[in-house]
Amino acid sequence: MEVTYKNKCRSCPIKSIAKRSKEQIINPKNRFANLLIFVALIFGGDAAIGADTIKTELRTQSEEDQKEDIIPLEDIRILVEVFHKIKKDYIEPISDKDLLENAVRGMLAGLDPHSSYLDAEGYVSLQQGTTGEFGGLGIEVGTEDGFLKVIAPIDDTPAQRAGVQAGDVIVRLDDTPVKGLSLNEAVKIMRGKAGTPITLSIIRDGENKPLEIQIVRAVIKIQSVKARFLEPGFAYIRVSAFQSRTGTALEKKIADLKNKTTTGLKGVILDMRNNPGGVLGAAVAVSDAFLNEGLIVYTDGRAQDAELEFNAKPPDLIAGTPLVVLINEGSASASEIVAGALQDQKRAIIMGRRSFGKGSVQTILPMNNDAALKLTTARYYTPSGRSIQAEGIVPDILIDKLKLSPIAISGPNIIKEKNLTGHLENEAEHSAETNTAKPKEYKNLAASDFELYEALNLLKGMDILQVRSSGD
Repeated sequence: MEVTYKNKCRSCPIKSIAKRSKEQIINPKNRFANLLIFVALIFGGDAAIGADTIKTELRTQSEEDQKEDIIPLEDIRILVEVFHKIKKDYIEPISDKDLLENAVRGMLAGLDPHSSYLDAEGYVSLQQGTTGEFGGLGIEVGTEDGFLKVIAPIDDTPAQRAGVQAGDVIVRLDDTPVKGLSLNEAVKIMRGKAGTPITLSIIRDGENKPLEIQIVRAVIKIQSVKARFLEPGFAYIRVSAFQSRTGTALEKKIADLKNKTTTGLKGVILDMRNNPGGVLGAAVAVSDAFLNEGLIVYTDGRAQDAELEFNAKPPDLIAGTPLVVLINEGSASASEIVAGALQDQKRAIIMGRRSFGKGSVQTILPMNNDAALKLTTARYYTPSGRSIQAEGIVPDILIDKLKLSPIAISGPNIIKEKNLTGHLENEAEHSAETNTAKPKEYKNLAASDFELYEALNLLKGMDILQVRSSGD
């Protein structure tokens, strides 16, 4: 994997966005002067500050910087007035710390659904989630119209086993209405001691009334990559989330698959359905595993060092083997980056349904009080320049959400040539039947997972064409 600044020397070192943001807050003198104004207004009303000193600071900046850094004093006076009125007149006493934290939460809540203030506990929970072990339900959620919307349940977790689905809207957590809660507050309620139950009230498309789903909390240990063979030579790789170790885990699984097959890999299915995303570096590593070269993704934001490019390096770990990628409406963020990269680089065929459409970059900015800001700082773009945001990835082959039931294709009413009296025998008949027999575990795939069944059929067709082409 190669990372560079856009439009900059490829050998330039990359500076942490978090580090840059912290330096911009602490170091420049003009920001410090503005901070003094704010502090004086809060704790001293209209306390005088040396105007000449501030003017001198501002003269050292360009006009553009001055416009960017000038604090709207009249608006801040209103904020301070509200602060004092709450302190004086609210029915119950409230600490300065709580008031200021609430003000910060309010500022971030007014931006976009993915920007938020993480207190010390929330920051720790976020770090646990990216490493793959935490306590709770195993569900990725976002906010929509004041409610929680399920992006995707995570594989092998209590939420998935209880039947929670992508697109569900959670309106109540036990006896607590979700309306009015921040995302962090709602997550805090859902997480808890392993073995304790919680009831989710859910609104689901197609249901006439809310569903009540009880889930027992558990310690969530996510195995983000699983792999197996569907049929000899045709491999299935499931990536359920993107964590810090996902890229390494994928490499190991591919190596294991190669060691287990005697026929060699004929085709690979990469399943990212209901994958809610995760760490950007993991998405780049997964894409890189199937590419020899080329752009994977780039980001574009207001800050100069938010403009990054991620490029692939050899080798392609499956050496050009036909690849099919499965996505659906629960595939978000990092999984959309992978699908977009492999689609634009013409490395894979994308099957399923249009993905979730989360194409923004969140940067974690640590604070001095052990809290952090999760701030949207850039947008993702696929190699061809497509923005994922609110659009998602459109599959090359659309597969509707279907559930199939098997229909009998044999019996007394079905007549074939071999049922006719006096038919000619086929000397190769018995060997042909033996060759087409399927192992037990491969039967009924169409009924249990139609999308996977279709992907496997496509891979078989690609393999047949490849073999015939090489034979010519």
